Amino acid sequence: MISDQEHFQHIYNQYKVLVFNVALHYLQNSEDAEEITQDVFIQVHNSIATFNEKSSLKTWIYRIAINKSLDFIKHKNSSKRFFIFGKKSNNQLEIKNLSTFEHPGIVLQNKENAAILFNAINSLSENQKTAFILSKLDGLSNPEISEVMNISISAVESLVFRAKKALQEQLENKFEEYRKK
Repeated sequence: MISDQEHFQHIYNQYKVLVFNVALHYLQNSEDAEEITQDVFIQVHNSIATFNEKSSLKTWIYRIAINKSLDFIKHKNSSKRFFIFGKKSNNQLEIKNLSTFEHPGIVLQNKENAAILFNAINSLSENQKTAFILSKLDGLSNPEISEVMNISISAVESLVFRAKKALQEQLENKFEEYRKK
C-alpha cells in the first residue's frame, strides 16, 4: 500500500512539466510559471481527497493550472492599472518591468516576433485564448479540450477557429512574411 505522500509525489512527478508548460504559455515568464506550478500542486495536495473523478486527474489538474494562470494574469493586470493610476514607485526596475517578455524556449533574435505573437494571443478572450493554447501550443485534441474546458466539441472548434481568425487579422500587418498576397 502506498502512502498519501508517495501518491502525491507520483502525481507531482507525472504532471509537473505539463503544469509548468501550461502556466508558461499563459504567462510567458518562467519565474511566474514556477510560482503557478507551486500554487497548483498546493491546491492539488489540499484537494486530492475531494477529487470526485467525474473527469480524469489530468483534466482536473489542467483546469486548476488554467484557472490559476488566468487568476494570476487578472491580478497582475489590476496591479498594473493601480500602478498607472495611483501607486508610485521609486524602483526604476519595477517601472521598466511592467511589460516584459520572457520565454526560455525563444531564441534572442526571435524574441521580438514571439513577443508580438504572444501579445496577440493575450488579447484574445479568455475562452479563445484557452482553446487556442490547449490546441496549438499544448497539442490537445478537441475532445480533450472539450473535457478540460467543460464545453462541447463544436464550441471548442468554434473558439479555435475564431482565435485563429482574430490572430490572423492582428498579425497580418505585423509580419510581412505572413501577409496575404
